[in-house]
Order: sequence, then structure tokens, then C-alpha cells
Amino acid sequence: MAKKTAKPAAKKPAKLTQASKPRKKSELFNILAEHSDLSRKQIAGVFEALGKVMAVDLAKPTNGTNRVFVVPGMMKVQSIYKPATKATTKPNPFNPGEMMTVKAKPARTVIKVRPLKGLKDMV
Repeated sequence: MAKKTAKPAAKKPAKLTQASKPRKKSELFNILAEHSDLSRKQIAGVFEALGKVMAVDLAKPTNGTNRVFVVPGMMKVQSIYKPATKATTKPNPFNPGEMMTVKAKPARTVIKVRPLKGLKDMV
């Protein structure tokens, strides 16, 4: 008859404490793996997949239609298209009566991250 091997007791994850400086990627992956039933490789895969989904959802906004990606309960990420502007002259707000030239700007995409209520309540 084969002997039964006892399973080692599940190790209790370490208590979370505030970091004195921003956590490195490997530290974050290790903490998440310790507190979940996933391995470190699986956690890295989840973050990689999340990045790919964000890239697809936020890619190439057009004039008038912004792209939005929501991390539920945490944040809303918006990709906003800003059209090109021409060089113009406007009144100088610091020296009334004088005109100043404003440089032309190329078309660009701006990323804005806004916290949702769940994140605000955590802090």
C-alpha cells in the first residue's frame, strides 16, 4: 500500500504595507502571485493581455470620436484626438495691447487617465 503524503500547509501571504518608493514590476508580480492562486508567469501573462486589449481599444481615435478603456472600479483611460492648429497672432495676456504669435501644432493623440469612484474611495 502506498503511503499518503501530507500536503504542506498553505503559506499565509505577507501583510501588505505601503512602499516607500514606487514598486518595480517584478515586486508587483511577486506580491500579486503571493496573494492569488496564480503563478508569477500567469500574472505576467494577465498584464501582457491587459496591455494588448488597452492598445487595441485606444488605438487611432478620429476627429470627434474619442476612444475609451475602463478598468472596472479603478480608472477610465481616454485616447483623445487633437487636430492640427495653424500659427496665429493673439492678444498677449501679460502685456495688454501687444500681440503675440502662437506656434502651429501638429495633430496629436492625448491620453488622459481619470480615477473612478472605487479608486477614490480606496485612497
